[in-house]
Amino acid sequence: MSLLRSLSLGGAALIAVASVASAADMPGYPPLPAPTAPLHRTEIYSGWYLRGDLGYRWGISDGVQTAAGFPGLIDERVGNSFSAGLGGGIKTGWLRSDVTIDFGSPMKYEGTFAAPGDTTAKVSATTILWNGYFDLDSWYHVTPYIGGGVGTARVTIDDYGSTGAPAFANGASRSKWNFAWAAMAGVAYAISPNTMLDVGYRYVNFGDVTTGDNAVASATLKNVAAHEVRVGLRWSFDDLPIAR
Repeated sequence: MSLLRSLSLGGAALIAVASVASAADMPGYPPLPAPTAPLHRTEIYSGWYLRGDLGYRWGISDGVQTAAGFPGLIDERVGNSFSAGLGGGIKTGWLRSDVTIDFGSPMKYEGTFAAPGDTTAKVSATTILWNGYFDLDSWYHVTPYIGGGVGTARVTIDDYGSTGAPAFANGASRSKWNFAWAAMAGVAYAISPNTMLDVGYRYVNFGDVTTGDNAVASATLKNVAAHEVRVGLRWSFDDLPIAR
């Protein structure tokens, strides 16, 4: 009897399991719940970055426009200077945009009226630019780019002196806000996942600036601009992971 009872119970269990398995294959029968995937951290990239740049400027201009009745100057040239800048922006795919402020040390202007270099001045410019860039592609962590910018420049002229165009020495400082624009190209190298070394060229145009008046007249330095070689770092926030 004990053996028969054990066989009966075992057979009943097998029939019950077979019934459940058969019912699971029937339409409308609720499937077993899928296993829950473990939580994990993924990176959400903000695209925001900060930048800092150092540069060297080669100044240029279209010369001095002298006051009426004064002869023009010859052998005009604008000297070199240094620049430094800060900014912040955002990157989306191959496009970048940022706002930068750059400060430049004075560039020396020299021209000739009667004797070589007898007309001089110091010219400096601070720019605030909105810039847009197109990153062309990346090869071995190197990304070339082109870009342009528009904004404003505060141009200052100091220590204007001349023997006759018009004649005065150590003229008063004069500053002016102008429309400014820039064009640039360069390459960026990824030295870490969120840090880029940026080396580039920039042309920036500051506009005109006029000297302080003396008893007779003033003079205007036309279309002041600079060619620049710049080296900088861009630090992005893309390495900050957010759990979701």
